[in-house]
Amino acid sequence: MANTVGLLKVIVSHGKKLAIRDFTSSDPYVIVRVGDATAKTKVIKSCLNPVWNEEFTFDIIESLRAIQFEVFDKDTFKHDDKMGHTFMDLQPIFAASKLKRALQSKLTTGEMKLRKVAPNSENCLLEESFVMYLDGEVVFDARLRLCDVETGELFVKVKWFERV
Repeated sequence: MANTVGLLKVIVSHGKKLAIRDFTSSDPYVIVRVGDATAKTKVIKSCLNPVWNEEFTFDIIESLRAIQFEVFDKDTFKHDDKMGHTFMDLQPIFAASKLKRALQSKLTTGEMKLRKVAPNSENCLLEESFVMYLDGEVVFDARLRLCDVETGELFVKVKWFERV
């Protein structure tokens, strides 16, 4: 793809305090949408605090603004129930990547905070987070609130790899 600018690794780590959609629990999974591409985690049976630890890789084009996450409860005999959705703005990651390029000669192995991202009405962050430089990679760990649902959090990590 000619307009691909890099690769994005998205790690769906875990969920916390997810909503009950069956009698006493849920069977959650996550659909990750990056542009036109989608990926789906495995279903975790009967769990409101699931651990997925699944990694997906996506080609990124310049116009991409956000990653979308949708959480569902798997049902056998009817449509899967919605358990909320959230998103991650990619602009802080792209901006930190430019800073990394500018500081390349000063960066060594280890870690450095490249950019602070505060929760606000324009994002789904639950707490202040940082885009980090970790041993040569641009990494963003985030705790996201699920929207349009009574309760739920999603923990994700994004790693950005720029094409050269």
